Amino acid sequence: MKIIIAPDSFKESLSALDVATEIEAGFRTVFPDADYVKLPIADGGEGTVAALVTATGGEIHCALVRGPLGDTVEAFYGISGDKQTAFIEMAAASGLALVSLAQRNPMKTSSFGTGELLLHALDQGIRNFIIGIGGSATNDGGVGMLQALGVSFLDDQGRKVGLGVQSLKTLNRIDASGLDQRLQQSRIQIACDVDNPLTGDKGASVVFGPQKGATPEMVAILDHCLKNYASLIRRDLQRDVETVPGAGAAGGMGAAFLAFTNAELRPGINIVMEAIRLDQHLVSATLVITGEGKIDGQTMHGKAPIGVSRMAQKTGIPVIAFAGSLGEGVERVREQGICACFSIVNRPCSLETALLEAKQNLRLTATSVAELIALGQEISV
Repeated sequence: MKIIIAPDSFKESLSALDVATEIEAGFRTVFPDADYVKLPIADGGEGTVAALVTATGGEIHCALVRGPLGDTVEAFYGISGDKQTAFIEMAAASGLALVSLAQRNPMKTSSFGTGELLLHALDQGIRNFIIGIGGSATNDGGVGMLQALGVSFLDDQGRKVGLGVQSLKTLNRIDASGLDQRLQQSRIQIACDVDNPLTGDKGASVVFGPQKGATPEMVAILDHCLKNYASLIRRDLQRDVETVPGAGAAGGMGAAFLAFTNAELRPGINIVMEAIRLDQHLVSATLVITGEGKIDGQTMHGKAPIGVSRMAQKTGIPVIAFAGSLGEGVERVREQGICACFSIVNRPCSLETALLEAKQNLRLTATSVAELIALGQEISV
């Protein structure tokens, strides 16, 4: 029996590798002789670097960069085992987790540190990038990142504007002549799992701004600034990215990559599955196990378990999923090949307790499910 274990992380409790390890441990108590293949995955957000480094035999590199509010933070990125590809999470340098609840204000946060991570990898000779842009604290249209990479954003007096969206109020001209030329020699894939445009009712500011601390008044200012930004991109770069699906991802980071580089925006889970060669591992597999922190109707929209199940479904391999919790609409995932979903929470408890007990509960649940599968085999015989 060959069992593929390809889960995403359970946020705030277990990494994707931890999840895979506990599932394997639970199943081994019932099927000790099975062939287990652990393939931790991610969909472009937290855990993407770890999943890709693990899959490619790569290594983690650390770098001191400017955080979302301008302070120095220790960020990280990965380099593949063959030294050809860099894996970057925007969240590591410009993520919401780096800003306390009291300080969250997308008028002030900047993506500058993400640009510094890119520079660090370019200096290592890397010209192939996979960049996850989930979990950002910013709404600056990627301007901070571009400033780090050499682009000049100027006011009507020809002076460079500062960092953060509040500086974009005075933006009058874009000079991209200083953009690091090595980017034009690079292949850049952006793991992007939303199709929002840059501006408007479905744009970056309106949809994602409140999650980052924006008040209704701020949202209106943010959207106005990004509209001005988009108009200047049209005028100065002859590129129209305002309404392109995905341009509004990560507070407009999608628009920055589309306008200033030759980047390709793709579903994050597809990029990761290709990188770890999931299709090859599925050959002769008996069962696939996936999962994430919560499985509900939203899981259908590009989340990791659905990506895995769709690929497994093509070859007729059954898929089961574990989650911290199951929410409204969970029944819909069966349409995409997930045969059964199991919550690991085994009694009424607080969220804090559920997070603390996630590891032991996951192993216990995995053991119980394995026992159920074994019983089904006996009944079948």
